[in-house]
Amino acid sequence: MKIAIIGAGSVGTNLHHAFALKDVRTELIHARPLTAEQPGEPQNNQTVEGFDVYIYAVADQALREVIAKIDAPKALHLHTSGSMPIEVFGEDKPHSGIMYFFQSFSRDVMIDDWSGIPCFISGHNIDDIAAIYSLAQTLTSRIYEVNQHDRERLHVAGVFANNFSNLMYRIAAEILRDTQIPFEALLPLIDRTAEKVHTLPPKEAQTGPAQRMDREVIMKHLTVLDGMKDGEFFASDIEFIYMNLSQIIQTAQWPEDRRHSIMEILGQALEGSDAKGHIRPAQARRRGKYPEE
Repeated sequence: MKIAIIGAGSVGTNLHHAFALKDVRTELIHARPLTAEQPGEPQNNQTVEGFDVYIYAVADQALREVIAKIDAPKALHLHTSGSMPIEVFGEDKPHSGIMYFFQSFSRDVMIDDWSGIPCFISGHNIDDIAAIYSLAQTLTSRIYEVNQHDRERLHVAGVFANNFSNLMYRIAAEILRDTQIPFEALLPLIDRTAEKVHTLPPKEAQTGPAQRMDREVIMKHLTVLDGMKDGEFFASDIEFIYMNLSQIIQTAQWPEDRRHSIMEILGQALEGSDAKGHIRPAQARRRGKYPEE
């Protein structure tokens, strides 16, 4: 079986590496020359013809364009996107589907062991699904057949669990910027929280001043944040995030009849709210970040 991986980015290079470790030969083809911005033949005299399977590991915005450049109606065509539908392949590619590996990839760090990485697949018919399953099984046993709705929800959930959590790490590093404390001091705490959600529902693993409605600690934290100088992030934006996330934690934790008093606690640190009722910090308005109504 001849397999082409279209796209030499983070996902494509990791897939190429993973299949090689399983003694499965794949051809890694750069996708950029296939786009309208840089027309021409693939780099290094690579050909896109004669493959049995095409795996498209390209950005969502370029996927349709790259797929349209491949003329192989008898081949199996798969994309690796968490959000793009299977219909992106069109009628000229009747054997097509999705092979979405739910992991964060980087070209700087190749993943050697894929056995624990979940793979979510879809296909047009039973035969295509069976072929996709067999290919994915080369790398992992954690394979799930899902529909478009569930895969889209999974992709958004991944942004919260991975991308946004990493943003929180960046903010934490920013808060420590003017101290003698290195970011590494937070790693045991980060690791412990990640470890807990392997055995506890995230709701039960939640801790902190917002969870226990600790007014004094919340107010102290807001005072500290209000006194920060701008760095990688505006200090007012960090304050805004702290208050909004605290509000979400509190309103999820406490019954409806106590939510008003919870908002009063946060309200003492504010001078107002925007037209939609979202909290906005006083410092942000002083800097003109939010227009007055």
